Amino acid sequence: MAPLIPQGLINPELNLFFALLLGIGFGYVLEQAGFSSAKKLAGVFYGYDFVVLRVFFTAGITAMIGLLYFNHLGWIDMNLVYINPTFLYSAIAGGVIMGFGFILGGYCPGTSIVAAVTGKIDAFLFIAGMLIGIFVFGHFYHRFESLYTGHFLGNIFVYDSLGFSRSWFALLLVIVALLAFAITQMIEDRINKTSPEQIKSRPSHVMPAMLLIAAAFIFLLIPEERKSNLRERSPEAMWAEIYDGNPFVSTHRVIHEVKNHRNELVLIDTRNKAAYDRFSLPGSVHIPLEEVLHRRWRSLFDKDPRPKVFFGDGSSGATMAYMTAARAGYDRVFILDGGLNKLFDDLFTETEIPDTTAYNLQDRSTARFLNEARRFFLEGGVAAREEEERPRIKAPEESEIIPVIGGC
Repeated sequence: MAPLIPQGLINPELNLFFALLLGIGFGYVLEQAGFSSAKKLAGVFYGYDFVVLRVFFTAGITAMIGLLYFNHLGWIDMNLVYINPTFLYSAIAGGVIMGFGFILGGYCPGTSIVAAVTGKIDAFLFIAGMLIGIFVFGHFYHRFESLYTGHFLGNIFVYDSLGFSRSWFALLLVIVALLAFAITQMIEDRINKTSPEQIKSRPSHVMPAMLLIAAAFIFLLIPEERKSNLRERSPEAMWAEIYDGNPFVSTHRVIHEVKNHRNELVLIDTRNKAAYDRFSLPGSVHIPLEEVLHRRWRSLFDKDPRPKVFFGDGSSGATMAYMTAARAGYDRVFILDGGLNKLFDDLFTETEIPDTTAYNLQDRSTARFLNEARRFFLEGGVAAREEEERPRIKAPEESEIIPVIGGC
């Protein structure tokens, strides 16, 4: 299901329904490609039929080019796509077993199901052997575990191992696939003794090949850092704003907001849930840093005209949340200067009112304001009026995210 469920595009409760539709479509494609025939599948090992290689190469490079562009346009988040971890020993052993099984039986696990549905007896025997192998592996897993988990390499990528960029690897893989198409067609014609008239009557694949090369080559020219929308601010502009102090809201303004039960600011707590549950500013909404761009908060940032003020214990987490939101193009986002630490220091540190004989009017006003606010907080005025005057913004219901793990 790709990352459609985590992105909220598909209801998790319909996961199995869409999986069924995709499974039926996949089986239909395999049958139409002739993959229900063991003779055709085994033909790649004997040189008389390379349809299997061409179909899988076509599917691979088409999906690769599509994912590259979809990720660049922001239509898919590759960080949500599950990558199978690499265990070297089990990968080698599994490859050897599957290779022998493919040659001897003429099927892989997926194509054996397709062939069995069409009524082929050899496919049923192949499935029976596969189930026996699964039972043996599961029953004696403790014996195979050291092999199964041996030499863990992590979630590695071929282009990283080869020292290529992802874009160059995509272009090279497309070229390799096209060369494989041409070479295997020549081998197939030679083995099957195809007549020149039959070769000439085939449709030309030059145009699709050129389009694939062009699509991969164009991706080399696209900047790695895409602009997701026209409102997005550049990193240079954001750093200039932070350096000039523009995105910061003073602790005094927030204290005034809470003390007078105003509702002119949206206070956003970026700390973890445990810290938020222990204490937070009255009326604040809990949006951890990793959820700032979550779909369920989009209406709050887009439609609520009030300034949104990120805060944490200090300024670092709130600054990261601000940069994430501002970079995504959200307007009227700010940072609580100094965070809760500075707010508490300003609020609960005794402030003497300057002597009237030599005073600054602003200093006296600030000291009087903080003393009144301190009494208000210490007397429980916040807790008594929080629900009445500054109700917390209720978080939109979040759909359950079901990780999808698996392969062919």
